[in-house]
Amino acid sequence: MRGADVTQESLFTVAKLADFVPANHPLRSIRELADEALRRMSGLFSALYADTGRASIAPEKLMRAQLLQL
Repeated sequence: MRGADVTQESLFTVAKLADFVPANHPLRSIRELADEALRRMSGLFSALYADTGRASIAPEKLMRAQLLQL
């Protein structure tokens, strides 16, 4: 089963993650491009995952993490 693509920022800190990245940093525009591409791929992700079972980590989260590492 496909997990949801949500963040739990308040679980770890009182500040939002966006507060740590300056407004004009290139990562912000990269994130917007990546989010749009992942939104378009959402239907494909849903088709690849089973409807039952324990929810996995959302594929969007995994792909964003890999993009950040690159």
